[in-house]
Amino acid sequence: MPDNETAGVQELSAKVLSYNPDADVALIERAYRYAAKSHEGQTRVSGLPYLSHPLGVATILAEIRMDSVTIASGLLHDIVEDCGVTVEQLKEQFGEELALIVDGVTKLGQMEFSRREERQAETFRKMLLAMAKDIRVILVKLTDRLHNMRTLEYLPERKQLRIAQETLDIYAPLANRLGIYWVKSELEDTAFQYLNPEAYHDINEKIASGRKERDQYVTMVKDRISRELEEGGIQSTMMGRPKHFYSIYQKMLKQNISFDDVYDVIGLRIITDNVRNCYATLGTLHSLWKPVPGRFKDFIALPKPNMYQSLHTTVIGPEGERVEFQIRTEEMHKTAEQGIAAHWRYKEGNKGDEKVYEKFTWLRHLLEWQQEMKDAREFMETVKIDLFPEEVYVFTPRGDVKSFPREATPIDFAYSIHTEIGHKCVGAKVNGRMVPLKYQLRNGDAVEILTNPNHFPGKDWLRIVKTSRARAKIKAWIKAAEKERSISLGRELLEREIQKFGLAPAGVLKSEEMTQIARRFSLMTPTDLMAEIGFGKVSVNQVLARLLPKEVLDARQKPVKTEQKPGETHEVGGVKVRGVEDIMTRYAHCCNPVPGDDIVGFITIGRGVSIHTADCPRIVEYTPERMIEVEWDVEEVIPHPVGISVVTVDRPGMLAKISSAIALCEVNIREATVTTTEEYRALFNFVIDINDLNHLQQVMKTIRQVKGVISVVRLKDWHRSRKRSL
Repeated sequence: MPDNETAGVQELSAKVLSYNPDADVALIERAYRYAAKSHEGQTRVSGLPYLSHPLGVATILAEIRMDSVTIASGLLHDIVEDCGVTVEQLKEQFGEELALIVDGVTKLGQMEFSRREERQAETFRKMLLAMAKDIRVILVKLTDRLHNMRTLEYLPERKQLRIAQETLDIYAPLANRLGIYWVKSELEDTAFQYLNPEAYHDINEKIASGRKERDQYVTMVKDRISRELEEGGIQSTMMGRPKHFYSIYQKMLKQNISFDDVYDVIGLRIITDNVRNCYATLGTLHSLWKPVPGRFKDFIALPKPNMYQSLHTTVIGPEGERVEFQIRTEEMHKTAEQGIAAHWRYKEGNKGDEKVYEKFTWLRHLLEWQQEMKDAREFMETVKIDLFPEEVYVFTPRGDVKSFPREATPIDFAYSIHTEIGHKCVGAKVNGRMVPLKYQLRNGDAVEILTNPNHFPGKDWLRIVKTSRARAKIKAWIKAAEKERSISLGRELLEREIQKFGLAPAGVLKSEEMTQIARRFSLMTPTDLMAEIGFGKVSVNQVLARLLPKEVLDARQKPVKTEQKPGETHEVGGVKVRGVEDIMTRYAHCCNPVPGDDIVGFITIGRGVSIHTADCPRIVEYTPERMIEVEWDVEEVIPHPVGISVVTVDRPGMLAKISSAIALCEVNIREATVTTTEEYRALFNFVIDINDLNHLQQVMKTIRQVKGVISVVRLKDWHRSRKRSL
């Protein structure tokens, strides 16, 4: 190698050996020679040899103390794309691990996003993360961009602006997400310099003009703190915390404040030797100066997702100046400065430290998937990491990218395409395989929706969809469908009552008089009126009172009461439905109400009104529009079946004693089951006939007085309990 090349690789190797004496410098030197040969004759736009770029990338990777394989990958990251070298050749020369990193970096550079949604920076940034099988791919890509930004001045202005904007949208937030804050800040400030040079230079000049006074103030504060900490036996290192240009500019915009208001805050960082002294230092600061309320944050007890840890506080320092402090240990400082790279130190010939990556949930999953990797295709397509756990990214059959909240289903996907696709969805294929509609989408899934023109959504879909769009569309369809059913029910109820007066329902319902009645209820048409009757918002009697003369209504005879069927009653069976007569009612088996319970009614199609207790958990599943007022008919005394559960000590004769207690209350026992437990307990389930809630409470009180009884409770869902026991 020429002398300058030898000097370059020697300097790089020395830097790596300074933090890792066991580093495989032979691999780095071999990669350097291979890169030099591959890029021979190539130059950068600046006129420098092209090798200066991969060398710069490798040097930055050494600055964040990466392993030999990663640094060698930095040296070789462009040769597949620019030099005609294949991944297989790299694999033969340097091994599979390095080849996969270089291949990953190459493919990230080749990603194209032609559609508007895909061009959005947020989607692109997250898809970058989802495409990485090895986090080192991202680190090499970040350092590649950082070195390119340092030489951006040589490109045409149009390219400068495009690359700078892309850096702000994608790479700087990516560095922030990985916790590599110095890289984030340099990327932001460099991009800011090209995108808004006037604002950049204005901030630069203002910072320079006040630097002397600020430095004097910082020195005074540091001296005071150092004396106090030394007296308290706390070892510490103090340093200024630079304010970055882009960060200042963003605060000025977001908070609508001046430069002086932003830059007026002094920033200091205190590094201590252990966590206990972090909190002791905080106490010292607060004893010296008054803390600003609401400005304390404890990121040691509650680390950020990227494992950033520090104590943050702001105080009113000397001369009334605000001073911000960050207090952390040396290890926390390494993490804060180098982010994931501080925790991702590959031992030579090892994949990483188990204890370290356990701290990163998403990184742990990434490593588990990495062990299953077979080739680069699997590397790019099969394994997706989820650095943003609140969202997943999937593909349409055309290759478009769509984002969804976690636990979203194919139904959410279908509604994101088109409302009708959602309504007609009957199934889905994910990655070419049929999946149930409740399947939870995962990063990288390719989703295809199957439809049927005769299919419609159901209420059960509301329990599994996660997007607001899908939920709103399903509810709208259900509401429209229920309105149609309510129109049918309302018409049926009104026609039945009209027929009792010897009138032809068809003629009456289509009359102009019905239109006038509808408008008196602030409705547009008779059809709307039918819907309101079906929903229970308008009673049949209210309509008849406006439709027929009073004397006709008064002369009408009440309908003959019919015999109730088991499990179902009409209004004569103990329940009255407001404004409606001669309508079937039934007691819901999920709660089995009895007289004395607070009750509500829900209109069902073809099954009359379902009666529930007011606290029934099933109520939330019903549409409020179908609720109708009901009440107990106190004039009717009809036995109601009720389930009760009795727990006793397991001894002979308990069934007879409980049965006798029930008989004392003049109550019939319909069913009785007995089971025993290993804890010498007996469980008795009874179905008994009672008149009302007071009667039930009397029975339960009597049972509790039996010696050996531990507890007595009511079983509201005794129908289901009985089915489970059979």
